[in-house]
Amino acid sequence: MNTLFKALNDPTRRQILELLQEKDLTAGEIAEHFDMTKPSISHHLDLLKQADLVVSLKKGQHIIYSLNMTVLDEVLAWIMHLRTPKP
Repeated sequence: MNTLFKALNDPTRRQILELLQEKDLTAGEIAEHFDMTKPSISHHLDLLKQADLVVSLKKGQHIIYSLNMTVLDEVLAWIMHLRTPKP
């Protein structure tokens, strides 16, 4: 869970998640939205993958990134559980 929150702590990574919410993208397509090097984008994507927030699929020479909604659903359920008053 610490890896997850570390990944979510960075505004660039949160913005990448928002881009992937719209549609699956390659690293190059993601990089077009930022003023930083492609290796920096790859580092952010690697941290998101380590946290299981994104998954990647190799198609030919490209790697397509998409959101892993399962992890996001689990985190939301855990947060909602914390909000539920104990009897």
